[in-house]
This record gives sequence, structure tokens and C-alpha cells, in this order.
Amino acid sequence: MKQVMKRSDVPAASRWRLEDLFPDQKAWDKDYETVKSRLGEMGAFEGKLSDADSIRQCFELEDELSLMTERLYVYASNRHHENTAEPVYQALLDKVKKLAVEVNGSMSYITPEILALPADRLEAFVADPALASYKKTLEDIIRQKQHVLSKPEEALLAQVGNVAQAPGTIFGVLNNADLKFPLVRGDDGEEVELTHGRYIQFLESRNRDVRKGAFEAMYGTYGKLRNTLAATLGANLTKNMFYAKARKYPSALEASLYGDKIPVDVYDNLVAAIHESLPLLHRYMELRKKLLNVDELHMYDLFAPLVDEYKMDITYEEAKQTVLESVKPLGDGYAAIMEQGLEGGWIDVYENEGKRSGAYCSGAFGTHPFVLLNHKDNLSSMFTLTHEMGHAIHSYLSDSNQEYRSAQYTIFLAEVASTLNEALLMNYLLERSTDPKQKMYLLCYYADKFRTTVFRQTMFAEFEQLIYARAEKGESLTHQELCSIYYDLNVRYHGAAMTVDKEIEMEWARIPHFYRSFYVFKYATGFSAAESFAKQILTEGEPAVERYLGFLKSGGSDYSIEILKRAGVDMSTPEPIRQAMSVFEQLIGQMEQLSGAN
Repeated sequence: MKQVMKRSDVPAASRWRLEDLFPDQKAWDKDYETVKSRLGEMGAFEGKLSDADSIRQCFELEDELSLMTERLYVYASNRHHENTAEPVYQALLDKVKKLAVEVNGSMSYITPEILALPADRLEAFVADPALASYKKTLEDIIRQKQHVLSKPEEALLAQVGNVAQAPGTIFGVLNNADLKFPLVRGDDGEEVELTHGRYIQFLESRNRDVRKGAFEAMYGTYGKLRNTLAATLGANLTKNMFYAKARKYPSALEASLYGDKIPVDVYDNLVAAIHESLPLLHRYMELRKKLLNVDELHMYDLFAPLVDEYKMDITYEEAKQTVLESVKPLGDGYAAIMEQGLEGGWIDVYENEGKRSGAYCSGAFGTHPFVLLNHKDNLSSMFTLTHEMGHAIHSYLSDSNQEYRSAQYTIFLAEVASTLNEALLMNYLLERSTDPKQKMYLLCYYADKFRTTVFRQTMFAEFEQLIYARAEKGESLTHQELCSIYYDLNVRYHGAAMTVDKEIEMEWARIPHFYRSFYVFKYATGFSAAESFAKQILTEGEPAVERYLGFLKSGGSDYSIEILKRAGVDMSTPEPIRQAMSVFEQLIGQMEQLSGAN
């Protein structure tokens, strides 16, 4: 087995260039001391935020200190991730985390103090040319006003904060530490302990007995704690309903969407449009049943491979070239930035001893983004490369076209650019594939992305909507009710071709996202928006490209829905989801044709 190289052995061309942030440790130390020494300046504005000039100066200082802290953090974090066993950078990261807490603490008075001003004065500040750069910040503060309580009430709510974390904390400890899964039989016939990490590997096994054994062991274990897990999830619902009521929101869902100014219609439209498209998922389940050649399709067959393992060996150099070719529909300017990123010290490419696993894109305003990879010579790693570079170019264009405060885009928008790059890469590969086996492999890979990211996440979102609706009417949510709602959703979503196993009724108990309430729908909307963009770009050409580049340049300068709408994707209607579903329908059609199943 090839040994993992040491960090010192990684060639310079395969490393990110963090020197572009700070040339050396001395420069980092200097900025750290500057932030430390200037924290006192922040306090000088407290009690004085009553006129446009003092507010502008306060915001300018806030931006300056925040950006310096962000740069310090990104450098320390990225250095630490190069080799997590290196104590020097672990200490540096701890140091800057403590600094960030101090910085945030020094600024905590700003919003409450501005909110305490009379409404007419706040409106005048929004219209004041001297505060033009901070118009959206002030609008956000004004929007919060009706949901901010008196000082004593706010102090009381702040004290409740630690108690409020309890349901999520208890679930985390239970799920990650206390739950012990039994031994199950693997592909080699040996018994091995089931874990969260191994579960998906077992479900991807070609051996049906292995899949079934892992599935039954997983949900059998959760089933033994059904009362505790129902009480824990119930406590999380109670917490969110308490906060929504205390802050005068009509519902927990509206409280959750308010910050990003996302209408409830967006959530409802997603669920309604997916219901409308369920016949497509049913058709895909039918196809999966035929391709697996089984009499009954079970829940534990959902991740089973549909084609003989088709190995695609793709070196990093080949992956770079393919990704560059695949984004050509976005024009020369986009391709040039992509090339600059691929060759210009943005990317840390290969695994090395102690390096953080996975992949991400990070960065600080004013310097290029940084992408961490652990590249393997396969299809998945090529998709990871284009995905992370989608994030990187979104950040690069936002930073290049926006001021610091308006450059940061929301979570609601975050996955659009990365997923669009994946859609273009898949389109490029499918158009050029001449080997039927390779084509089927690609189609399966892509169809499962739709199943897991759009249908499955929407089913989760609908489950949340249903249980909150019941709880807000004062109805009880015992484990029987939770299991019944969840089981019925699985029956509805997967259709007649699927034998919905009784055990799946406990799946709600193992989804950590239910403790980040009303979050999962963003995966489905982001994926749908990206597919809608891809379809427009590939059919319309330049006008659609210009709209899309406008989206990338907008950062967080407006509310997410408005930014997307200007670019031609209106998430307040079901249309983008329908466009994404038409792509899914084409995939299924091609799979049926190739397999002779139509």
C-alpha cells in the first residue's frame, strides 16, 4: 500500500500558498497585536451611537477589526489543517479563537444600542447618503426591531441560552458516544462492529445480506431508545416554539426563515413541487428494482450499486483539464479565473500525514480563496475539485465586486455555484461518453444525487413541517406519532415499487439536522437553483451566462431570494424545481434506454 507522504515532502506546486495571506509568522503576530491593542477603540462608541457620523465611524472600525480577525483565523485554521498533529498551529488557532470571542464581545452593544433609537431616526439613517455602504445592515437591524424585546426580557432570554442548547447536546452525546451498535457480518464474512461511518459502506455492498444485516442492526439499536429520542426531539421543538412565541413570530418556521427574508412560500413550493414530481422518483425506484434484478426492492437496497463497478482512473492533471473544459459554457472570463485558481496557489491537493480529511473552500476578503482537497485519482475527486472551485469562484467574484460587508453570501445561496459546476461537468462527460458502461456509471452517479439531495432532503423538510404543525396545535408527539408520520412519508415518496420496511420508521431518530431546525430544505433549493441555472445556460447561452455571473458578483448585497430572482431563478415559484426535475427525467430516460428497461 502506498504510504501517505509527510507534509515536508509535498511539492510546492501541490500546496496552497498561504503566504498570500501572511508572508510569515512575524506578519501574523503583528496583525494579532494590532487587533488586541485596538479593541479598546470599539468601546469608545458605546453610548454615543445617536448620529450618522458616529454610526459610520463605528461600523468602519467594526469592519476593520472583523476583517483582520478573519484573516488571522483563516491563516491559523488552514495551517492547522495542513497537519493537525503540529502543536504550533493548534496553539495559533486556539489563540485566534479566543481573540475572536473578545472581538465579538467588544461589539455586542452595537445592535441593541441602535435598536433603542426612535423608528423615525432609524429610517432617516437608512436614507442618509453618509451611511450608503451600511444601508442593508441598518435595514436588517430595523427588520429585527419588532422581534427584539425589552432589555430585561432580552437579558432573561440570553440566560435561557445555555438551557436551550440541551436537546441538541443530549442528542449529540447519545448519538455519538452512548449508542453502541452490534456486530454485523461484512463482505468478507467476518463480524465487525457497526458504526455510523461504516453504515453507508455496508449499504453500498453488493451482498444483499450484508446490507440487510446492517440496516436491521442500525434501526434496531435506535428502536431500543425510541422513548428517549422522541422526548429529546420533542424538547427541541418546544425550545424553538418558545423562542418563536417570545419573539412574536407566527410560527417556528417563520422565525427560522426570517433572518434571510425567505418567504414561507419558498418552503411550501418546494414540498408541493416535489409531490408533483414523485411519479419520477417512483419510476426511478422501478428502474432500480429491475437493474438489481430483485423480486422486492427494500429500503436497504437504495444505495446498492446498479452497475458493475466501473473504474475511472483520473489523475489530478487530467481532472484539472476536464474541469476547465467543462466550465467553458460560462465564458472566457470564468474559465480564466478557474485557470488562475487551478495554477495559482489556491489549492492544497494531496493527502499528507496529519492533514484534515475531506474538502472545503475557505478564505478572507481581500485575498484569493483557498481550497483544501485530499485528491484521489477517481471520478468522485474530480467532482469534488469542480464543486470546491465553484465555491472559490463565487467568493472571488463576490469579493471583487462588493465591499467587505456585502460580500458574504448566505447559506441559502452557498451551494448553488458549487452544484452548478458539478452539473456542467456531468453534462460535459455525458456528451463525450461513448462507452455504454461508463455512461451508465455516470448516469447512476447523477441520478442518485437527485434522489439524496432533492427528494430525500425534501422528505426531511416535510417531516419537520408536519411535526411542528402538530406541536403548535398542542397535539402530542410520542414515538408512535413520529414513527407513523415518518413511515407514511417513506411510503408516499418511494411508491409502489418499494417495499417500505418497518424499521425505517425510526430513521428520524438518527438525523442530526433535525436539531438545526428547518435547515435541510436549503440543500434541495440550492441543488434545484443550480440545475435551473445549468439548464438556462446550456439552452440560452450568453444572456443566461450574464445573469448567472451577475448572481456570483452579488455576494450578500441583497436578500437571497432577490439575488436569485434577478439572475433568472425565482425560488418563490415552483419553476426552478420543475426545471431540475426535467433534468432528472432525462437521466432516467437515458438509463432506461441503455439498460433496455423502457
